[in-house]
Amino acid sequence: MTEARTRVLVIEDEAPMRKFLRATLDSHGYDVLLAETAREGIAMATQHTPDVVLLDLGLPDADGLDVTRELRGWSKVPIIVISARGREDDKVEALDAGADDYLTKPFGVNELLARLRVVQRRMAGTESTTGVLEIGELVIDVPRHVVTVRGTTVHLTPIEFRLLLELAKHAGRMLTHRQILKEVWGPNAGSQTHYLRVYMTHLRKKLELDPARPKMLLNEPGVGYRLHDGTPTR
Repeated sequence: MTEARTRVLVIEDEAPMRKFLRATLDSHGYDVLLAETAREGIAMATQHTPDVVLLDLGLPDADGLDVTRELRGWSKVPIIVISARGREDDKVEALDAGADDYLTKPFGVNELLARLRVVQRRMAGTESTTGVLEIGELVIDVPRHVVTVRGTTVHLTPIEFRLLLELAKHAGRMLTHRQILKEVWGPNAGSQTHYLRVYMTHLRKKLELDPARPKMLLNEPGVGYRLHDGTPTR
């Protein structure tokens, strides 16, 4: 039986970028659908049920953020934004709107493929939160609230555990400060970023070999945090 290929919908108005993405993805075993406008992209997402969406923000008929919000109204399909907008505010806004990841143009083939592998792992169900999560050297026994790293059990406070679990549920995905704060501390904590900095420092001291040079708990200043999911980037 032939294994089903992952279907990627590319919503991008620049012809050279569409050509590059089609050739790259096709050569690495993906099925590729192409759309030039927001309207066409939403229609194709409805008709063809893609596994992943690659979405440019600068579309001719609508902003990609509006497309993200519309898709999120009825679909959980992973959305990776690909955009020339590289400011922190642009990344935060896209992630808060429901995007799963953000690639700033220009980007390399290896980086794109790595991000796609991350969402494929999530689609395969690796983010289950009812049993045991194994993410690289990190093991989280959710029912028992037990965490081990490199074979050693680590004691976490309840808040530290909730924070780590929230990142682990979305391993490989950049979560904004606001998203994490609302999930861990509640809906009224969205602006209390100092809470997050303090507890991320605590977690790094307990989980990282070198907290000053973290390899597991990664951050993008001004945007948010990502738990590295162990997927090689090359």
